Amino acid sequence: MSASLKFRDDGTFKILQFTDMHLGDGKEEERERDEKTADLVSGIIAAEKPDLVVLTGDMIWSDGVADPKASFRRAIAPVVGSGVPWAAVFGNHDAEAGVTREELLAIQQEDEKCLSEAGPHDINGIGNFMLKVGNANGTKDEAALYFFDSGINAPEPIGGYAWIHPDQIQWYTGQSRQLTAQNGGPVRSLAFFHIPIPEYDAAWRGEQVTGTREENVECPKVNTGLFGAMVQSGDVVGTFVGHDHDNDYCGTLHGIRLCYGRVTGYNCYGKLPRGARVIRLEEGKREFETWIVQEDQVTG
Repeated sequence: MSASLKFRDDGTFKILQFTDMHLGDGKEEERERDEKTADLVSGIIAAEKPDLVVLTGDMIWSDGVADPKASFRRAIAPVVGSGVPWAAVFGNHDAEAGVTREELLAIQQEDEKCLSEAGPHDINGIGNFMLKVGNANGTKDEAALYFFDSGINAPEPIGGYAWIHPDQIQWYTGQSRQLTAQNGGPVRSLAFFHIPIPEYDAAWRGEQVTGTREENVECPKVNTGLFGAMVQSGDVVGTFVGHDHDNDYCGTLHGIRLCYGRVTGYNCYGKLPRGARVIRLEEGKREFETWIVQEDQVTG
């Protein structure tokens, strides 16, 4: 399925990251905000013309919501309507109550342009998968995109948010080794998940820091070593998360750029103007360009 992704003839590949859309229950008091979110998503996709849209979780609220499936259909409708290939990872609120990740994934997969996969059944989470992006002439893997389910909550004695488990990290390193062997060296890769890993805190004090930090990094209290595995594998050049609505910064740590998206939804907390993150890859270049596009830059 992911074979359909490839760089453009001009040697570029553009990804648009939306995060924390937080569509609600369809109640009258929320409807206007949710419609504004949908209009923003449609407007940014039309303006940016991406090759891939990625949703990094919390597409909806589910706790206390009468029909989370209906909310989810509304949340993804602007993306589905765009006809652009897309993929998503789950956040901590999508399947918190009243609906399962499996049910939400089935809704995604009704759209033929959706590239999300359940991933291996014998590891933690729903939605651990990898997509390959071919070069413009289709002769090799030019990039790889890893997607992780970062869970909901940690076990009660520990508290706070869940973490990406060791079996998920093993899955990633296995995929990475295989891809490296097939291509005669590491394939430049990006990773997408919802809850930031602990290294996001250090990235704020790292190199090439751009953007805003207006709240603490709400990462898990346990560090399971995903970042270390990425450093050792030598393929991942950037990670992209959501979760903390008042952070949108990128910082480089040990050669990996750790980035937040920009909060997209109007039906949730956050002082930052709503928007999305654009990621632009070029053939043959390890580095990538990234910037924020926000509501006041979209006409229509």
